[in-house]
Amino acid sequence: MTEAGDKKGKLLATFQVNGEPYEVAFAPHKTLLEVLREEMELTGTKHGCELGECGTCTVQVDGVPILSCLSLAVDAIGKDVRTVEGLAVGSDLAPLQHTFADLGAAQCGYCTPGILMAADALLKENPSPTRDDIKEYLAGNICRCTGYLKIFEAVELAAARMRGEDAEPSKESIYGS
Repeated sequence: MTEAGDKKGKLLATFQVNGEPYEVAFAPHKTLLEVLREEMELTGTKHGCELGECGTCTVQVDGVPILSCLSLAVDAIGKDVRTVEGLAVGSDLAPLQHTFADLGAAQCGYCTPGILMAADALLKENPSPTRDDIKEYLAGNICRCTGYLKIFEAVELAAARMRGEDAEPSKESIYGS
């Protein structure tokens, strides 16, 4: 971790984001969301309400989902930050990303990065969540387009696949009833 001030009142710091070091200069009052998007050009994390009410800006810090719009970037120095860009390994999508695509769990997609980051943390904590577990864990993520059913089904399907089960989406999940 490097921290130094410059003449313009900015901090120079090295962040660990998605397993890579990022050295950036930023004003100490900047949120993690602002630094990720504006300084690191990691635009998968979205601006939403910027009040901590929608979950669109969810990232993981040391494996814990946080609202990056409410977190100062200085508080993430020296911690492991993971954004939606860090879910895929190279060109291989994560199981959650595959199931969201398979089931059409995103419509406009604006909320999807935050939901993916929260769901990823849930599945690491609880590899066999119930529907109620999923609903509770994702309660802070608002989607204005879907009825949430496909999102819940996508998380359930990803969990099953991650447990090694030979799980496929039901026809109802794909085509509706």
